[in-house]
Amino acid sequence: MVRRPLHWVNTPVLLQAIERYEQGRLPRSMRLWIEGLLELEVPGSDSLRRGC
Repeated sequence: MVRRPLHWVNTPVLLQAIERYEQGRLPRSMRLWIEGLLELEVPGSDSLRRGC
């Protein structure tokens, strides 16, 4: 298991970002941040990240 650094996130900001993520209304950078922070498994996301 990989040890990840602790991140402090403002709860209202995180909840708003999750809501917008679910609605598909986040910019790509924020979408990737949410996926990484919450360790979401998104089909096809590995191929997108390799292209960055």
